[in-house]
Amino acid sequence: MAGSINKKNLVTLKAALFAFGVYFCMYGFRKPFTVASFEGLSYFGIDYKVLIIIAQVIGYFISKFMGIRFISELKPEKRLFYLFLFIGIAELALLGFALVPAPYNIAFMFLNGLPLGMIWGIVFSYIEGRKTTEIIGLFLCSSFVVSSGFMKSTGKYLMDHFGVSEFWMPFTSGLIFIIPLFIFGILLERIPTPSQEDIILKNERKPLNGTQRKKLLQQFLIPIICITLLYVSLTVLRDFRDNFSREIWDSMETRTGSSIFTLTEIPVAIMVLLVLSFMVKVKNNKKAFKLYHYILVFGISAVGISTYLFTMGWLSPFSWMVLSGFGMYICYIPFNGIYFDRMIAAFEISGNVGFLIYFVDSFGYLGSVLILLYKNFGSPQVSWLNFYIGLNYSIVIIVLISLIIAFLAFKKKLKPQPYIHLDPSKII
Repeated sequence: MAGSINKKNLVTLKAALFAFGVYFCMYGFRKPFTVASFEGLSYFGIDYKVLIIIAQVIGYFISKFMGIRFISELKPEKRLFYLFLFIGIAELALLGFALVPAPYNIAFMFLNGLPLGMIWGIVFSYIEGRKTTEIIGLFLCSSFVVSSGFMKSTGKYLMDHFGVSEFWMPFTSGLIFIIPLFIFGILLERIPTPSQEDIILKNERKPLNGTQRKKLLQQFLIPIICITLLYVSLTVLRDFRDNFSREIWDSMETRTGSSIFTLTEIPVAIMVLLVLSFMVKVKNNKKAFKLYHYILVFGISAVGISTYLFTMGWLSPFSWMVLSGFGMYICYIPFNGIYFDRMIAAFEISGNVGFLIYFVDSFGYLGSVLILLYKNFGSPQVSWLNFYIGLNYSIVIIVLISLIIAFLAFKKKLKPQPYIHLDPSKII
């Protein structure tokens, strides 16, 4: 029995480490360019950095819509091939961005975002539907909390210490992480498939065809609309903070070395992991699904309260960025898999997490594009800091309203879940 437990723990540890490694390295192809300022460049009346961020986000946006079908129908034997193919295309796009002069190289940032938008669904398909999906998913989700800051620090370090230009820095950063990503991808492919115990506890995960996807949306139409609006708001906040963290820090007149982008995100990741890891202990899927909504209220309240304390001068810039980041990520992270994993198990849905993730994610990135255009044309004189503060307050209100409606709609559909007794003879 002890050997069996150790073996299961080892599988969980490997899955968490390898999934984390793949997604951490993927950020080396996606985020380093955001630390560059491209100061003085503008085209078509829009700041050049805003243009390339919009181009990448549009690629991501289109990719998420494509992923609604592609990821939900993806067969396990094709996952590794597409993982490596999409990463290769993304790196070649960064090479094009370096070689082709501005503004024509903006198109290559679009081509960079297009394949990268598929990576999350591929990676999560390896770990969903397991007894330990929650803990593995938390480690996976923590990768984009830590990695975003780390990749910006990497990009700034390459420019400051090796003289790499702002245009070549994204491609150079990708070269650093391409071999580690391939290694982690091969190792992830080798983890065992879900056991019989996993299937009993979390439902078997199957591809969804078009008819099944439509039926699922009809069944949960109102809560899914609310969750989509909620997620759009969180994505807007997260992307703005992520893409313009350098400008926000500069607006606070705080001296920032390359390490600041990592130092603020490490405590955020640790706190988020500590809070959400307690959900692993909740075996009843319906109870766990309800608890996630209480956690979301706590998280979005932390965003609003910390922002108010900062504007009143009662919090330092560093403390505010950590606390508001914690509140935002503890809301954002569950919707990247573990919230929907519990939803599928709680309602005994025949399907997979990928469809639900990509459905809400596609609209999320559309929101990011719209908010960037609004900032550029609707509030060009407002500083990055003041715009971000206003964004915090607006999104707190939207998220709270959407969350309450979704919770009440889901609650009507939930029925008491009996205790599941597992027959040891049926567990492999």
